[in-house]
Amino acid sequence: MTRIAVVTGNPKPASRTLAVAVAVADALAAGIGAPAGDRLVVDLAEHAPSLFDWSAPELSRLTAEVAAADVAVFASPTYKAAYTGMLKAFLDRYGSNGLAGTVAIPVMTGGRAGHALAVEVHLRPVLVELGATVPARGLFVTEPELPALDAVVATWASTAVPLVKRALT
Repeated sequence: MTRIAVVTGNPKPASRTLAVAVAVADALAAGIGAPAGDRLVVDLAEHAPSLFDWSAPELSRLTAEVAAADVAVFASPTYKAAYTGMLKAFLDRYGSNGLAGTVAIPVMTGGRAGHALAVEVHLRPVLVELGATVPARGLFVTEPELPALDAVVATWASTAVPLVKRALT
């Protein structure tokens, strides 16, 4: 059974970025035959006070569970043309190759398309540096696209899902 994890680094709990990440996880689950809704969801806003406590047992457990997932969606809003410090703090918990064996999907949201390359230029490289396999382009969703989120994700998934399937075999 394929395990999917979602990690969102938005400082607002239950954010639109989280909704985008879950929609991506749903599309991936449908495309690769993973059980719908059976996934780990880590909304880092709920763990903010512990992010810099390296001995926090809950974060240590979540870090291990995300690394054990077959597919992990890492999502962040765009802050200063990059991903948030909150997501960076979580990713800093991994050592070299800490995400080896995990297929990672970078996802970012932003107010306008001018920052669309941030997902490829900033988030993808850190996931690769941590040993994750990133077989497909990341997804960048702008605020005006949110009302048509299902269509935006479906368009991305039409290209990404076959690549993710191949990476999982």
